[in-house]
Amino acid sequence: MSKRNVIFRLILLLGIIVLINIVGLRFFRRLDMTNLNIYTLSPASKELVKTLDDKFLVKAYFTSDLPPDYQNNRRDLRDLLDEYRAYAGGNFQYEFIDPGKKEELEQEAQRYGIPPVQVQVLKEDKLQIEKAYMGMVFLYGDKQERVPVIQSTLNMEYEISSAVKKMTSKELKKIGFLSGQGEPDLPKMSRLQEILAKQYEVTTVDLSNGKPIPSDIAALVMIAPTQPFKGWEKFLIDQYLMKGGKIAFFLNKVNASLQTQYGQPLNLNLDDMLESYGVRINTDLVRDISCAYVTVQQQAGYMVIQNQVPFYYLPRAAEFEKSSPIVKDLSSVVFYFASSIDTSMIRSKGLVPQVLVRTSNKSGRQENVFVISPTMQATKEMFSEKGIPLAVTVEGSFASAYGNKPIGVDSSFHGSLDSTNRLVTSKLSKIIVVGDGEFVQDQFSGGNKDNFLLVGNMIDWLADDIGLAAIRSRESGMKPLDEVSEGTKSWIKGINLAVPPFLIIVIGVVRWRMRIATRKKLEARGL
Repeated sequence: MSKRNVIFRLILLLGIIVLINIVGLRFFRRLDMTNLNIYTLSPASKELVKTLDDKFLVKAYFTSDLPPDYQNNRRDLRDLLDEYRAYAGGNFQYEFIDPGKKEELEQEAQRYGIPPVQVQVLKEDKLQIEKAYMGMVFLYGDKQERVPVIQSTLNMEYEISSAVKKMTSKELKKIGFLSGQGEPDLPKMSRLQEILAKQYEVTTVDLSNGKPIPSDIAALVMIAPTQPFKGWEKFLIDQYLMKGGKIAFFLNKVNASLQTQYGQPLNLNLDDMLESYGVRINTDLVRDISCAYVTVQQQAGYMVIQNQVPFYYLPRAAEFEKSSPIVKDLSSVVFYFASSIDTSMIRSKGLVPQVLVRTSNKSGRQENVFVISPTMQATKEMFSEKGIPLAVTVEGSFASAYGNKPIGVDSSFHGSLDSTNRLVTSKLSKIIVVGDGEFVQDQFSGGNKDNFLLVGNMIDWLADDIGLAAIRSRESGMKPLDEVSEGTKSWIKGINLAVPPFLIIVIGVVRWRMRIATRKKLEARGL
């Protein structure tokens, strides 16, 4: 090949590379081989960032000479910000700033709420502790939000998109948590609050004065009340729904305790109201062969040892309605003494149900007497049911629980109740019913992240704001292994034990025979 042809081909190759880069800038594409497409911007984020009508600036304060793990975070974050910028039409910009040892840049980062952190670095064969910055701030108009420390970029898209949405919204929707009937305080649900605060204004709703539930409450959330509701309190809740309000019911029907290992029925006086909406929470406790483990003390001879045992009354539910964005990409939800839900009346009332979460194929229920010991002897008959509903959604036009019924104002009520213009049929609305009010509380969640993601997604759905839920669920944690029979487990263990030594022996024999064959060939040639 002549020198002229070589030069021509090199120039042609460079031209093709430049052309591909130019086309790549205009038509941004990425090949993502992960199961959940965690490195690809979701359609919701793309649409969100396209609506930006002013400059949205991200300032990422990252120290440059960080150890490799942190450098990977920096690289992944830059790739993600590149994607946002590609879809934003010029209104999304970012810059990386290395505060280094420049005092003015460090002060700037700290003014934005980005604190220095200490990281362990290896220098000159010694481990040292050094100061570093790994945070970012979002600036839009006169608003700002921040991520003080980026320890992982696993679900950074949700952080960025929720910040874009929060900062570009003229007014945040309100989520009202009902209080006054023995519900847990909001600080006991801090992890749920943290999720909701990214998109909503979280407030409490008190019925004590008899005033209607404010119309600006996008969704009313009832979590684990313990006291029976009075007639007029139910009327206020009912009329909120009739006006198009959305409600999430997280209710206990059995007051069970892990410490006492005993439960008793809990009367909230809500059955008639829920049944008018087509739903009934049964007075039972669901048990499931797929469950969480608890630590118990057991006697072993003269010793008392702590042992992890499965507790069938803490179901680990992983059977989700795959078509629903509420539970999409979730791994498993751990319930804390859940009751089953009867959905048989819903369709007869012209409503549309959807069972979001069910038990596994080996489950059952305990009724009447609730003695719940982790060390109980399990029998096959205890797990003869499958797919018991644990969480459902209902949509449609609901009939009022007070259409032809007196409100029931008793002498304990001293406020003013406006019952004129009573509505007997609702606008199109929706509710969510879960037979467990504990699983979303920090203390009883078992630290299972999917519990909070599920409730966050449910509230998004109620507030007609489901778009970012699919991104949030990418944060879902450990994927549980499929349940297999004891015979299958033994077979797999046997394969794992036997196959590797067998392969080593086979390879050794083959190599031994090959050496003998080679030696014989050499001997035949007189070598």
